[in-house]
Amino acid sequence: MIKAILVDDHELFRLGVKTAIAKNYTDIKIVGEAETGAGFFNLLKTVQADIVLLDIILPDTTGIEIARRLKTEYPELKILAISAENTAEVVNQMLNIGIDGFITKRMGGVTELVEAIRSIMAGFEFFGKDISEIIHRIYLTKKNTVEVTNEFTKQEQRIIELCHEGLLAKEIARQLEISPRTVETHKANIFLKLGINNTAEMVRYALKNGIIRVSD
Repeated sequence: MIKAILVDDHELFRLGVKTAIAKNYTDIKIVGEAETGAGFFNLLKTVQADIVLLDIILPDTTGIEIARRLKTEYPELKILAISAENTAEVVNQMLNIGIDGFITKRMGGVTELVEAIRSIMAGFEFFGKDISEIIHRIYLTKKNTVEVTNEFTKQEQRIIELCHEGLLAKEIARQLEISPRTVETHKANIFLKLGINNTAEMVRYALKNGIIRVSD
């Protein structure tokens, strides 16, 4: 018997999941439910479970923070995120934490939920089709960013940073002790690598893809 805890602040959603599972699936049991993060962690003190079915947005915290805490305090507890919050940012954060699965509420319904629970408890990760597509896009973005970043020389990297600081070619040349013509040559090479044609686009691309970062 797979024991699950359902954490979601929508009562009707919890009721629907509990009813559907109790009626149709004998190998899974909802042994507890909570509508807040605080309520969930209090529940864990008295209820043993194999997996938590975790919403992302809760009244007092987020599923991201709960998952992060679980990995430290309850590392044996499997985590399946179930949420309408399926932005790339949320998915990426949950992946970095090391959750076991992620499905969205509007996709496969209880059938997909049960499939996800069974797969995770069998030792596999499970991500819904839409989540898998997001993960693929995240992978491609990171891969392309690493490839592009690795192609830059130290001089080119520094020129991008100085352009971000608002320096003109002559000022960059003075600071790096090279000629303005050399600065422009380096910038032309950067434009070619990024597939762009002006400094503003270069800076925007570098910021968006983590090639340069803004200090706090």
